[in-house]
Amino acid sequence: MATIRQEMALPSATSGRSSALTTVLMATTVLLTIVSLGMIVFYAPMERVQGVVQRIYYFHVPMAWVAYLAFLVVLVASVMYLWKRNMKWDRVARASVEVGVVFTTMVLITGMLWGKPIWNTYWTWDARLTSTLVLWFIYVAYIMLRSYTPDRERAARLGAVLGIVGFIDVPIIHFSVTWWRTLHPAAVVAPTLERSTPNAPPQTVITLLVCLLTMTLVYATFMAYRTGLERLRDENRELEQLAGR
Repeated sequence: MATIRQEMALPSATSGRSSALTTVLMATTVLLTIVSLGMIVFYAPMERVQGVVQRIYYFHVPMAWVAYLAFLVVLVASVMYLWKRNMKWDRVARASVEVGVVFTTMVLITGMLWGKPIWNTYWTWDARLTSTLVLWFIYVAYIMLRSYTPDRERAARLGAVLGIVGFIDVPIIHFSVTWWRTLHPAAVVAPTLERSTPNAPPQTVITLLVCLLTMTLVYATFMAYRTGLERLRDENRELEQLAGR
C-alpha cells in the first residue's frame, strides 16, 4: 500500500504546475478569440464578390491549418513511439488524433456552409474536398482501432503505423488545387511559385494571421487538457495493476 501511495503522489507534484500553465493558456486563448472575432467583424474588409459569407474564410483556413498541424504531431509522436517505445508519445498521438478529427470535421462543415452560396451546392466530389474527407475517415479509423484493440501495446503499435501512413494524405490535400482542376480556390495569401507576395489586402492578411495564431492556441489548449486526461488514464491503469499484485 505504501508503494501505491508513493505512485499516486508522484503525478500530483507536477499536476499543479501543468494546471496553472493550462489555465494561463486557456485565458490567453479566450482573449485572442475575442480579438479575432472583433477583427473579422470590424477590421477585415468586405469581399466585393462573395460578400459577408467570405468571412467564413477566417475560420475555415485556420481550422485547416490546425488539422494539418494536429496530424503532423501524430506523425512525429508515432515515429517517436515506435523508436522509443515510451507511452508518453502514444498519449500525445492519441490526443492529437482526436483534436485533429474535431478540426477536420469543422473544416468540412465550414467548407460546405461556404460552398452552398458560392457553388450552389453543399458538396461536390472535388479533389480537395474528397481528399479531406478521406483524411477524416483515416483518423476516425485510427480512433476506432484504438477503441477496439484491448492490448495497449498492440493498439499503440498499430495506431502508430496508421498515424504515419495516414499523414500521406495531408500533402495530397494541400497540393490538390495545383495538381488537378478543382472548384476549390487556390491560395490567395500564402506565397506560390507564380508570386512571392500575398494576393490580398493587408487587412485580410493581418486578420488571417491573428486567426491562425488564435486557432493554434485553441489546439494547444485542447491538447493540454486531452494529454492530461490520457496521462491520468494511464496512471490509473498502472495503479490498478500495482494494487492487483
